[in-house]
Amino acid sequence: MPQYPKNYDVLLFMERNWLVGLAYNFLTILSFLALVGLTSCRSDRDSITPTITTITESVYSSATVQPDSLYQVYAAVSGILDQNLVEEGDTVIRGTPIAQIINNAPQLNVENARLNLELAIDNYSGNNAVLRTLKDEIRAARLRVQNDSVNFFRQKNLWEQNIGSAVEYDSRKLAYELSSNNLSLLISNYERTKNELKTKVIQAENNYKTAQITTGDFTVESKIQGTVYALYKNHGESISVLEPLAAIGSSKEYIIELLVDEVDIVKILLGQPVLVTLDAYQGQVFEANVRKIYPRKDERTQTFKIEAVFSQPPEVLYPGLAGEGNIVVGKKENAMTIPREYLVAENQVMTKDGLVSVQLGLHNLELVEILGGINKETNILKPE
Repeated sequence: MPQYPKNYDVLLFMERNWLVGLAYNFLTILSFLALVGLTSCRSDRDSITPTITTITESVYSSATVQPDSLYQVYAAVSGILDQNLVEEGDTVIRGTPIAQIINNAPQLNVENARLNLELAIDNYSGNNAVLRTLKDEIRAARLRVQNDSVNFFRQKNLWEQNIGSAVEYDSRKLAYELSSNNLSLLISNYERTKNELKTKVIQAENNYKTAQITTGDFTVESKIQGTVYALYKNHGESISVLEPLAAIGSSKEYIIELLVDEVDIVKILLGQPVLVTLDAYQGQVFEANVRKIYPRKDERTQTFKIEAVFSQPPEVLYPGLAGEGNIVVGKKENAMTIPREYLVAENQVMTKDGLVSVQLGLHNLELVEILGGINKETNILKPE
């Protein structure tokens, strides 16, 4: 085992203490330098003053392109679809037949109503036995009245000359009165029968029209001029009055349906500009304007529907194209603004003197306008 000088342990101890001290001092210096650099960088990064700029406030919404006047076509009656009379993509006008529902029974009803109408017209104005017989009876009754009238007045003249008997005079008078009353009854009966037959004609006409309308209900027609965008039923399928048969809308004019949250709906006004982006047109922004605000909230989505129209629409559009819309609800130039991330508790900012309450104006996703509480020279610290 080697032999060391007596002072070797002392020297070794002193050398270790010197190295430890040197390392400690070195770490202390590094920590100080890092703290100074961090403080300097943090001060430069987190301390700002308000800027004067133009701020635009907008309301975000989802956007869906739809044809103008788009509506669901429903049948007025239930039944079985006989055939679709158009194809998807066809252009139609108002009154164009869209679909035919099987209607054998209504067709028979129309035929029966037509026959009843013809019979009623013939009874009223044709050579029917009812009115013709009454007319013949009236004609004969008039002849009888004339004859009885001649006999009565001849007998009356004779009676006034004291010629003839009272019995014969009374007999002639009674015959004349009876024939006159009979004529009046026949005329009254004729008029009543004629009115009844006329009423039956009107009723038959109404029944015929009703039957035709019912038959027409089995042929579903377009209510507008436009394009058939969808057909929901095929031949032989059951038709219900609660299920749509087709969708028809404008061929050229499209609208943008925007869904706005109930928090933002009070900011929306007619005519406000809308900036629209569509997934089908990446990188392009289209201008539009608010045309209609639906006042009823959709309880399922908790949103309100807004309609907007393109200022200059894309050349090619299809129903259902989706995208996003930003409705511009406010714009101000030379506004004093700060980044939204510098706000504390919604309406306060951190300064070197502590928290200061501020009055807010317009705001968007990045900036917020400051109306009061600080000035453009106030240093604002970013909240930690």
